Amino acid sequence: MSEHPEPAAEADDKALERIIAVRAREYRQTAGLSVGEMAQRVGISKAMLSKIENAQTACSLTTLSRLARGLDVPVTALFRGMDDEREAVFVPAGHGARIVRRGTKVGHEYAQLGSLRGAHKRMDALLVTLTEESEVFPLFQHAGTELLYMLEGVMVYGHGKSSYTLRPGDALQFDGEAPHGPERLVELPIRFLTVTAFGDSPHH
Repeated sequence: MSEHPEPAAEADDKALERIIAVRAREYRQTAGLSVGEMAQRVGISKAMLSKIENAQTACSLTTLSRLARGLDVPVTALFRGMDDEREAVFVPAGHGARIVRRGTKVGHEYAQLGSLRGAHKRMDALLVTLTEESEVFPLFQHAGTELLYMLEGVMVYGHGKSSYTLRPGDALQFDGEAPHGPERLVELPIRFLTVTAFGDSPHH
């Protein structure tokens, strides 16, 4: 076998060193400690800690253990982000999946622009088009925080006991737990983007 590491393996080593460097600096700064103070607490030289935080050296297991103990975090916290997969959702123009919700029967069209689910959160994005005046508007209530961004038309949008007149370029952010929805369609057609971010325990 070759004594020299394979390029991929060497790259992985460097990636690990960079992750440890970022986490060590992050936790030290959160603790409000200088490099010198942290080095003294951990029991290593200031120069060594500086090398660790600049990804210029590979830590031994002993050093990692002492570093974690000095930062008062589990050793695994120093590797956070190493193997995380970052998900992305791309939806080309006009290809959002049409979905049926309350309001579809009264001229409201909903296009799903993406739904992203992580370990502790979820985010849903919809493009809503209102093309017909209607006498009854559906009200929505759900967990999470919603952002509404007006693209076209004019409408009066209600949230709880408040009402907002929205025009192109206007944005409204609100708690989804309160009843909300269009109250009056002033200028058709109306299009707006709505993005809802859910917390740890999403429910509808």
